[in-house]
Amino acid sequence: MSAVRRWREALRAWEIPDEVLSRAPRSPWVLPRQVFVRRADAQLADPIGATYRRAIAELSVPGTVLDVGAAAGATSLPLLAAGQVTGLTVVDADAELTEACVARATRLGVPVDRLPGRWPEVAARAPVADVVLCGNVLYNVADLEPFVAALTTHARRAVIVETAARHPLTELNPLWQRFHGITRPAGPDIEELLAALGELGVYPEVEAWRRPPEPEYATFAELVEVTRTRLCLPSTVDPEVDRALRELGHSPDCPPDLGSSGRDLVTLSWAGSG
Repeated sequence: MSAVRRWREALRAWEIPDEVLSRAPRSPWVLPRQVFVRRADAQLADPIGATYRRAIAELSVPGTVLDVGAAAGATSLPLLAAGQVTGLTVVDADAELTEACVARATRLGVPVDRLPGRWPEVAARAPVADVVLCGNVLYNVADLEPFVAALTTHARRAVIVETAARHPLTELNPLWQRFHGITRPAGPDIEELLAALGELGVYPEVEAWRRPPEPEYATFAELVEVTRTRLCLPSTVDPEVDRALRELGHSPDCPPDLGSSGRDLVTLSWAGSG
């Protein structure tokens, strides 16, 4: 089996069994918007990480940026604050997060175009930019080839991708076992991603790094609610979920999001062809 196909099959293995999904009180594919907004504000206040450093280097001569899967702007907004961006286009399917990103970019005085929708379906309407960013999206992309190809052809200087070192939802695996007796997948991970990219002719520069711990929810109860929803559980089990999270070592003083990227990250960069 090719590496590209292994990647696709590994992501498909994350489908929730029908017998569990049918009992879920609400969709488990919850999008904790508050986490993305907090990350964007934290990066604006104190930019950190290899992705930021790499993008700043590519924009030593200021230029335009296309942010694919922009969410609230944690990847691109710090570059605007540094005065390195002459124009920004944000691509995302979530209107609420896009609005949060655009509002912050507008306050920074940089012109912003929004392109609602999913990549690469909207790629034909996207401009070529000096730098293309894509932060923490690839574990949602089963069909890598058209997605990655469109990133490359839309970049004049470089494509810069940030991704978790392994599938973010693996953080929840002990809880799936505890509450459902289900063994969830252990991957894919960055090595499988790099193998798939290599088959597509993409050989990026790779830098692993770690995001320092910080509270990603306003309260521990908020973390409990999102985690319980992801596990397809009713609100009546909140006390048990709370106890399980504490037993796994998650502190009420610094509640993390278990599912959107984690702390162990990797920045990939390669030349554009646009």
